[in-house]
Amino acid sequence: MTGGVDDSTSYWQASAPGVHWQHALPAQSAVVVIGAGIVGSSAAYWAARAGLQPLLIDQRAPGAGATGRNGGFMTFGTAEGFSGTSRRIGVAATKTLFDLTLHSRALARRIVVDERIDCDFAARGRLSLSLNATEHEHHAADVAVLREAGYDVELLDAAGVAQLMHTPPGPRIVGAIFAPGDVTLHSLRLVNGIVAAAERHGALTATATVRSLAEHGGSVRLETSAGTIEAGAVIIAANAWSSQLVPALRGIITPVRGQMLSYAPLPPVFTTGIGAEFSETGEYWQQTSDGTIVLGGCRAAAPDRDVDTLALVPTAPVQTALERVLPTLFPQLDGLTIERRWAGPMAFTPDYLPVVDQVPGVARAWFAGGFCGHGMPFGVRVGQALVEAAQRGVLPTDVAPLHLGR
Repeated sequence: MTGGVDDSTSYWQASAPGVHWQHALPAQSAVVVIGAGIVGSSAAYWAARAGLQPLLIDQRAPGAGATGRNGGFMTFGTAEGFSGTSRRIGVAATKTLFDLTLHSRALARRIVVDERIDCDFAARGRLSLSLNATEHEHHAADVAVLREAGYDVELLDAAGVAQLMHTPPGPRIVGAIFAPGDVTLHSLRLVNGIVAAAERHGALTATATVRSLAEHGGSVRLETSAGTIEAGAVIIAANAWSSQLVPALRGIITPVRGQMLSYAPLPPVFTTGIGAEFSETGEYWQQTSDGTIVLGGCRAAAPDRDVDTLALVPTAPVQTALERVLPTLFPQLDGLTIERRWAGPMAFTPDYLPVVDQVPGVARAWFAGGFCGHGMPFGVRVGQALVEAAQRGVLPTDVAPLHLGR
């Protein structure tokens, strides 16, 4: 894109120690987990803690997909928010999903503490900025609904927003929703740490591309680039690649490219995670512990909104739009120097909710995907729920609203 700027490696990938898969592909395994992002690594961890000695397979490395290329947030709730999701599935089911994400975050915190994972996991809170009076009115209504449902959020005016920053907000910022419990973290260090912990508890890891799976007697036969495996149960956590393994998901889980950039380290500017509807598809950023600012969004600038592509190459229209976000919203913020640009594969569904269910036609295989940019909030609990489903043959009740037939 620009001379001297890395346009392929994410900030998270560049600042996390490398990991190495430790095992060759075995001929059989009680549980095989496909995909080593936040969901798959969590599934392998919980399966290992249950004594199942799972095999975790990825076609590249932990966090090579969305997890290692995201914004580094663990928020709560769904992509459309409480009101939007309630209109689709009802208030009770929506509350079940919001509570699931809070439970998932608590599980993540427990793993970080128990396994001593160094990943900058911190409840710094998150601002959802209001960029005009109408949006602020909508945010006020959202806060009222969320507080009535029992969630810890508050509405801030422009002065309240300014207190959480070390640069003056520009005139477009008139307020925000503040969720004080939302977490920022180094997403790849988290996943690498979970994978390492899973291995300590008995998991095996291997690099392979799974080409097909099918029932074979009382097991599932996987054909991979490294050989054939017979599995007692299979968990597919491939997100944007889901339909390649589960054809029934074509048209339901669609890959969508997300793009980001990072600025060279600055003195403290932003104390929280931040989101804004600067464009129709939304933007998000945080300042990391070393002063780097990571910023993503602006899919609206792409001719097709970057829908239905697995390409990991950033593009000029989206990157140019990203470059306008912070200078427009914070006109007194100086010293912004771009260090990296990157892209990552998200996966969306028609109703903006992930899908978690049994693989059609393969009774011993379960999958999760289509997290709509919210894999981090859901991932740790969904990984655990997939292990429970593989053991018991039925989805746990907290993920039941996400079934394929909804």
